Amino acid sequence: MPSLRPLDPAFPIDRQITIDASPVVLVNVFTLDRADEETFLKVWQDDAEFMKRQPGFISTQLHRAIGDSPTYLNYAIWASTADFRAAFTHPEFRAKLSAYPSSAVASPHLFQKVAVSGICVA
Repeated sequence: MPSLRPLDPAFPIDRQITIDASPVVLVNVFTLDRADEETFLKVWQDDAEFMKRQPGFISTQLHRAIGDSPTYLNYAIWASTADFRAAFTHPEFRAKLSAYPSSAVASPHLFQKVAVSGICVA
């Protein structure tokens, strides 16, 4: 099971999922031992396949840090925190977490788009 290390310790994922918002983007940074990368990728793929079947799931993408760093970034777009919360707290998903290598540390955080005049829309 991965250890959870919040990006913002004052506002961890368990608090974020209680807020109703839509749409939301999950950003999750994983660090792990280099020797565990193959296992991590298999487990992450299995988790992603589960999430893809959940209501409100829109998309996901996994990225690997360049160079020798076994650091990964996943972002997933969800229709709402309610949809993400249902998937994230689903007993089947929670049971899958034990398959992650013990070296894995996950830092999940939810975000919403921000409109900046002349640059981007929300």
